Amino acid sequence: MKKLLLTLFLTFALVSGANAATWNAADRVPVVGEQILTKNSLPSDTVFKVSPEARNSEFIDNDLVVYVPETDLETAGNDNEVAAIVSHELSLIINASASKKEVLGTLASALTGTSNSDAGLWLQQYSMNKLSEKEEMTADITGVDLMIAAGYNPLARIVTLTKEQPTTLELLTGKIPNAKRAMYVYDYLLYNYPSKVKAGYNCQEYRNFLAYAQPTIDERNSSAKKMKKFEEEQKKLKQERAKQIATFKATGGLTGWDASYTILKNLYESTEVK
Repeated sequence: MKKLLLTLFLTFALVSGANAATWNAADRVPVVGEQILTKNSLPSDTVFKVSPEARNSEFIDNDLVVYVPETDLETAGNDNEVAAIVSHELSLIINASASKKEVLGTLASALTGTSNSDAGLWLQQYSMNKLSEKEEMTADITGVDLMIAAGYNPLARIVTLTKEQPTTLELLTGKIPNAKRAMYVYDYLLYNYPSKVKAGYNCQEYRNFLAYAQPTIDERNSSAKKMKKFEEEQKKLKQERAKQIATFKATGGLTGWDASYTILKNLYESTEVK
């Protein structure tokens, strides 16, 4: 009996070791991406590609290409965490944040060197800046909606955020990385998907986050006024996210900003040729 148990244990250890050695976050992006598209009934002509740097999405041969930064995938240790990163990038497109940057960049190119050069330079600088924190946070919660529909644990978004390298200020103050964004996701899930929060997520990063978040939650729970405000905000956020995803589905993945970008790009290129 002991010999049999030992054999079974060794077999399990070998299989587990082999699986751990072959799992790679970048390799899982297309598989996880397809799952998110299918389960959310999103346009199937969407392609996910791993990129060594952050890049705007683009249409290539009528396919929407979503670029997933390689550096972000370094925080992923399983498919739930890959889904958190992939859904975030897709959500930047669904919310039209990425498309808006492209439109402003094209306008900047058209205006620079003309009588509107000052406006062009300002737009160029703005379009090259990183997305605002608010845009990133909105994409975070749109992403967890997509994750839940696709069968992934949405708490993984909190984990990937807190796995990132802390800033100097975070190190000095003892805050966890991306504390504000992680709390935004947690609050959204706490109100709209309480069963997902109750199910939990078994890793140290998530436990660290809970320790950080609990005083804020306790303070809010002790105030009827703060609780009412919290509930109203979360209910509104859920309605906004549902509307944004429905619009994206209805247009086949083409937002108003995408249409504007195509028109502006064609006009600019035709002017350049002349």
